[in-house]
Amino acid sequence: MVSDRDIEHAVTVLRAGGLVAFPTETVYGLGADAGNPAAIRKIFETKGRPAAHPVIVHLADAVQLANWAREVPATAHMLARKFWPGPLTLILSRASGVSDVVTGGQDTVALRVPSHPLAQQLLARFGGGIAAPSANRHGRVSATTADHVRREFGAAVGCVLDGGEAGIGIESTIIDLSRGRATLLRPGWITAGEIEKTLGTPLAAPGADAPRAPGSLAAHYAPRTPLTLAEGDLALELAASFVRQGRRVAVLARSKERPMLKGLEWAAAAQDAAGYAHALYANLRRLDEAGCDAIIVERPPQTPEWAAINDRLARAATGSSAPDAT
Repeated sequence: MVSDRDIEHAVTVLRAGGLVAFPTETVYGLGADAGNPAAIRKIFETKGRPAAHPVIVHLADAVQLANWAREVPATAHMLARKFWPGPLTLILSRASGVSDVVTGGQDTVALRVPSHPLAQQLLARFGGGIAAPSANRHGRVSATTADHVRREFGAAVGCVLDGGEAGIGIESTIIDLSRGRATLLRPGWITAGEIEKTLGTPLAAPGADAPRAPGSLAAHYAPRTPLTLAEGDLALELAASFVRQGRRVAVLARSKERPMLKGLEWAAAAQDAAGYAHALYANLRRLDEAGCDAIIVERPPQTPEWAAINDRLARAATGSSAPDAT
């Protein structure tokens, strides 16, 4: 249970230029004072994150938008009224005082108002923006519990606010509003259809000139164990083939019944998208720690409500085969 004293300690750490891990409704964030470039650099150093990769600034409420964006279009107000506090990040033209360290040197800034009560308390007490990418090593599986954060970083992050499991379990939807037409840069739990319904217009697809967005690298959200996506029965056949070769294999399956195979680590995922997303990163972490030669994931349905999950799994498959420096 997090006390007022814990919140005050976290605020003190932030104001002193330190790092605080805290829960949001999506995943845990590794936070620093967004107005302190030296503090934000500590995030990059701790995560091993490339300097050109922007971070999301978390705010207590939409009133603070004017402190961070030089232009706040009507579409931003529409989306903020509908979805904030919540798992939506807006990319806007940055205000003059926003540091290049926050934006990755771009002329845009990523902003959101999280709904987790503990994040809300922290932001309200702190009074300013908190820059906070996910609390994990860059490119690896996001953290959805305080224990994940502690195991990932150890003493490198001295202040971790434990708010239990993150409710949603996957990162926010990112919408670019900096160049006129609203553009989807990263799918999240708020679907493209919900955004389009609110705006009354279709979302654009990102072009080559789109801003770099957090979590949009091809290799991301990845376990260290090589991960392969496979359709239904093929996933189980592939797992059986690995076992016959004397290799240990982990499976994240939508099938409820576990095959009677030796050397098989099995995780039965939820059948619904919400339950699957909530447990996704915890499942991937557990399977990654099982010491297997491969992880096989039974591919989820290719429908709109599963879009963000499929996005994360595709990037995880790419990232798990990339060099460890990702």
